[in-house]
Amino acid sequence: MTTKAHTATSRQSTHNGGGSKTMPSLTVPALLATPTDLTAAEVQAVTEAVNGLIADAFALYVKTKNFHWHLASSHFRDYHLLFDEQAEQILESIDPLAERVRRIGGTTIRSISHISQLQSLSDDNADFVPAEQMIQALLADNLHIAKKMRSAMELAEEKRDHPTSNLLQEILDVTEKRIWFLFEISTGGKNRG
Repeated sequence: MTTKAHTATSRQSTHNGGGSKTMPSLTVPALLATPTDLTAAEVQAVTEAVNGLIADAFALYVKTKNFHWHLASSHFRDYHLLFDEQAEQILESIDPLAERVRRIGGTTIRSISHISQLQSLSDDNADFVPAEQMIQALLADNLHIAKKMRSAMELAEEKRDHPTSNLLQEILDVTEKRIWFLFEISTGGKNRG
């Protein structure tokens, strides 16, 4: 009979190089190997997908705040407030995703350099970005993240991790609202600035 304790012991030895299911890219210290009935391969697959989303969320958060801080536009107040609101939404998505990874026995982001290794979004270090380009960049990045979320949801379902899929559905809904707002303001007349 397999118990949770047995599963945890089995997973810990697997993550530390023992057993036949060695997953070298998922090294979890024994004290962080939360017991789960998911296999090491399932945990690894979901962890990698979600950590990529977390890295992209950090990158998009910084880009959105950058645009919030460095905005110059005839619609300054509206865009300034919108970018701040959207940055807050992005930031709020990070902790639930990281904690979800930990609940299934994976580990998550540890540093800025770890984020830069995993992120698929490009940074924006330009001295000045016109408001229209800011909106287009944020729209494209949010669309990219939405696509990655859908893929991660499918993967989580395939790997029997329905709670992660459900969490991603909730975050995707908020992401789609950001996309909607950015798209609608992008369809207006030329924005000076």
